Amino acid sequence: MLFRNLLAFAFLCVASSAPTPESSIRAVEAAPFFYKGHDLSSLKMLEETGTTYKDTERGNATRPAEAILGDGGMNTVRLRIWVDPQAYMSQPSDYDLAYTLSLASRFYAEGYRIYLDFHFSDTFADPNKQYTPAGWPSTLPGLASTLRAYVSSTLSAFHAAGVPLALVSLGNEIRHGMLWPTGYVDVDTQPFSALVQNFTRLATLYKAAREGVSDAVHAGASTPQVMIHIDDGWNVTLQTRWFGALVGTGLVSTADWDVFGFSFYPFYGAAATYANLATSLDTLAKTYAKPLLVVETDWPCVCDGKYEPIPDFSEPFPVSVKGQLGWTYGTVETVRNVTGGLGRGVFYWEPAWLNNTGLGSACEDAVLFAQDFSHYPDTVGYSRASVALFRGD
Repeated sequence: MLFRNLLAFAFLCVASSAPTPESSIRAVEAAPFFYKGHDLSSLKMLEETGTTYKDTERGNATRPAEAILGDGGMNTVRLRIWVDPQAYMSQPSDYDLAYTLSLASRFYAEGYRIYLDFHFSDTFADPNKQYTPAGWPSTLPGLASTLRAYVSSTLSAFHAAGVPLALVSLGNEIRHGMLWPTGYVDVDTQPFSALVQNFTRLATLYKAAREGVSDAVHAGASTPQVMIHIDDGWNVTLQTRWFGALVGTGLVSTADWDVFGFSFYPFYGAAATYANLATSLDTLAKTYAKPLLVVETDWPCVCDGKYEPIPDFSEPFPVSVKGQLGWTYGTVETVRNVTGGLGRGVFYWEPAWLNNTGLGSACEDAVLFAQDFSHYPDTVGYSRASVALFRGD
């Protein structure tokens, strides 16, 4: 990796007609930014309940998790935002605007770029659930109007707090749409003309959310890169049909999003290989000429079948810290090799979530910190070597 970067730098210097230090610096600065990020949405919640983090590379010094991960190469933090978490089973206000904005302000002040992940729900939104917020209307016109205002006011709140957003995802893993049942889509609908018709309500809602971004920008907020995020980034059939149907409605144009975001996990199907991911990303790059990112991934270091059957993994890495490093290195390399240099980033999902170490998988532990619960509820996370998975890239 380092050798490749040195070759790229050398080429830039040689290509200049007047190779001066200044021209070399300008050429390097003009290179597209590559996002190397972690989702740290749960960090504040953990810290408030007594979790601390130890840096094993610094003699077990107590340090903020983001400082440890930053030393490992992180340059951007991903944060999810829910509408009204207290409306969903009276759960705490974790991940609402105030919670998420406080974390974003902290990380931005420390020099990290911020990626805001809208869920458009009072709880988790993913391919299996996209619940409409309890306080929102149920009609399409009412939902569209409320959604537009919500996006605009949220981005304006970040602007007022002095936190510019680098990336904004309008929905999280919206393969089957968002704001169900109104915005639900069936991606298996045949023929394609029927699929396009099926996407009409989702397209109406997405367009409203996108207009909310424009409203906030017109009111003074900085301009973020707008993302559409779908799961199973390796599935070229899913991706080409999905985006083709969205644009095919005539309600959304390719100008209405700036970057693609994909989830890419190794344990939800053996077809999630680097080769298939490369095919999917290259196909979309050639079709749309837009940047592409893997915005969710992880790899387990413990998966012994204690609670659930051990899944089949899509690549032959060991279940270990070395496997976490290997899987992520391979994912970064695959993204970096996308046609036209349009691969622009990789994010590891929730590496510091010590009370949810399986991260939604059938495995016991996929985080980047070893846990010590001996003084529970106070919890200590000791950094594993895999915290450095972006170092030197």
